[in-house]
Amino acid sequence: MNKLSIIIPVLNEISTIATTIAHLEKVLSKKIAYEIIIVDGGSIDGTIEKIKANDALKLVLSKKGRAKQMNAGANTASGDILYFLHCDSFPPQDFDLAIISQVSQGNKAGCFRMEFNDNHPVLRLSQWFTRINHIAFRGGDQSLFVTTQLFQDIKGFNEEYVIYEDNDIISRLYAKKQFVVIPLTLFTSARRYRQNGVWRLQYHFAMIHLKRKLGHSPEQLLNYYKQNIL
Repeated sequence: MNKLSIIIPVLNEISTIATTIAHLEKVLSKKIAYEIIIVDGGSIDGTIEKIKANDALKLVLSKKGRAKQMNAGANTASGDILYFLHCDSFPPQDFDLAIISQVSQGNKAGCFRMEFNDNHPVLRLSQWFTRINHIAFRGGDQSLFVTTQLFQDIKGFNEEYVIYEDNDIISRLYAKKQFVVIPLTLFTSARRYRQNGVWRLQYHFAMIHLKRKLGHSPEQLLNYYKQNIL
């Protein structure tokens, strides 16, 4: 019997977390076993108290950093399938059944197609490419499912990465030829693009990808991110 562990890393997300949980409760089929694990990286805005007030959630406290938080969540998960979800990404109806279906077909890892909650032409073009199963079009906002066994086999998220951790683990899953794009759409927030400017943020993300291909270290990628992205 499959069980899905939904793992959401958060940091000062009091304005978002309630909406995320309400959405999950609405779109989960409830036909398979599941748990929702919220991994807090040191919130000081009341996020922790809000999570504690909901008995349906499992709270895990962790050091700050998405890779560390998602590994911490995985370490406490009881499911045989892990589903990593950003706090401002909203999966489609019956996403749990869609994931189980893929795993039953032998696809041990993957994501959904993605759309932004913004109609900027650059974002519309970018989101169209997420339907293509190629590593160049992957990112953490699309969410990630992976069997617990495969996650353990590849040793989880690399905690050296404070940014780019999603791309790193996805690249290792592609190397295992274990990645599928489910033809259903997840919606995600464009808030970072609004904060930084769409063209500006796309440019800096492209530079980070290029720097990684050129062999820059996780620390160098983080320094570039801090210098250029809000």
